[in-house]
Amino acid sequence: MSESVMLDTALCLPASEIEALIQGRMIATIPRTFINSGRQFALYPTDISINLQSYEQYYRPSFLSIAQTVLAQQACEKVVVKAWARCEGCILHPPESLDSLSLLTVWTKEALQQTLGQRPHLVLAYLRVYLLPQSLEIILQSQNPQFRPLNSSLIVSEITPILNDRTFAQRKRQLEKLEPPLHPELEELQGAIAPLTISQPVAKQLDEDIKAFLGWGSDKPTNSLDLDLPWIHKIAEVGNSSDGHTFEKLVRRGLLKLGFTGSGLNPDATGGAGGMDFYAEQPYPIVGECKATKTEKVPDGTPAQLLKIGMNHLGKFQYDNSIKLIVAAGELNFYASRTATENQMNVISPETLQKLVELQAHYKNSINLLELKECLQQAPFGLAEDKINTYIDKVEQSIRLRSHIVQLVKNYLENSGIESAGVESLHGAYFGSHPPQPIKPAEMYEILIELSSPLTGYLGRIKSSDWKSDRFYFLRNLLVN
Repeated sequence: MSESVMLDTALCLPASEIEALIQGRMIATIPRTFINSGRQFALYPTDISINLQSYEQYYRPSFLSIAQTVLAQQACEKVVVKAWARCEGCILHPPESLDSLSLLTVWTKEALQQTLGQRPHLVLAYLRVYLLPQSLEIILQSQNPQFRPLNSSLIVSEITPILNDRTFAQRKRQLEKLEPPLHPELEELQGAIAPLTISQPVAKQLDEDIKAFLGWGSDKPTNSLDLDLPWIHKIAEVGNSSDGHTFEKLVRRGLLKLGFTGSGLNPDATGGAGGMDFYAEQPYPIVGECKATKTEKVPDGTPAQLLKIGMNHLGKFQYDNSIKLIVAAGELNFYASRTATENQMNVISPETLQKLVELQAHYKNSINLLELKECLQQAPFGLAEDKINTYIDKVEQSIRLRSHIVQLVKNYLENSGIESAGVESLHGAYFGSHPPQPIKPAEMYEILIELSSPLTGYLGRIKSSDWKSDRFYFLRNLLVN
């Protein structure tokens, strides 16, 4: 259980730099004088415009938009205290370290030189930052000493650290040794999309993914929900109604969500191109019909219409080389089943399509469309529920395996007291961890590479000369619903 901490003072820092600390972008500040290791204090935001001529000269481009946003949000009469910190030590940096130090913080080299010119030494204080349970409003004071007393003591705890113990230790070592950032291009991308996160949910999700991969935050999952889930949850309901037009639109949206593209997937259209309910062109052609119904059986006219319209609009060669899919509620009658089977059509229910799309929404890019193609091209044709559900089970098993490996890396590093581990060590630990299935070292390595990709960001990777020498470390959990 986290122990309570009493705070009676606050460290005065520029508001934008407190924001950088809260975001996990950096773990240090430049105090005016040494701060005793172990000292604890609230973080009091100040207005830096009183001693800085230009944000552009002071902050690196990747942080500039965030600093300007913080400045614009500052109130005139009150300041908001959101976090507290504990000093984990101070270190002197010589002038020749300013280039490297700039790359690991939000300051430009010119700003560091300016600060060094005003003081005998450049002191860097490492701060372990925690969020307050509730933000605190304090009346703004014109004078900002290094420390100022709080009006009343604050009782806080360590329950909400910005960074976990291992990540903070890694970042602290990186600063001490002036090791270069591993992914500067992603830092630049994050800075570029940061202004878009307020108004664009997609940008916000990408921003969170990048920060998680860079280790700028806690490993605790944010549990953010895909904004498409409300309409995804309606696919089966509408498919089992008499609202055929809405069902067609939901099916097209579902196929787009899975990763298909093409002019025949316009979700706002009232009818498909050439009379087809849907047609995708990439990554492979797929043509189909939708049939929403409450109670009646699906007649032979549904697969017959797909055959007729598909051939007329696409031509025999293109139609024959397309995957045929019918999404229909209700049972197929004998003739419909025979027509679909003999013409290599796959018939699935709205519930099964919804399961596929939900899986993609909860675990981005989990549906491999080329694997799905192999599934749809294989017999049996006609009613395809069993083979699609078998594919869904395979994807879920793959996700469980990856979740297990992410947790394995986390536990192994915590129990070993080390910061990263190689494939052979992790593979050895895997078989003592009640694994969901046996895998070979090379297979584990491929999964570790996948999990440490910037597109996933569950693990981090330290690349070496060969695959057996690569080392991996934990970034964030992969939860299985």
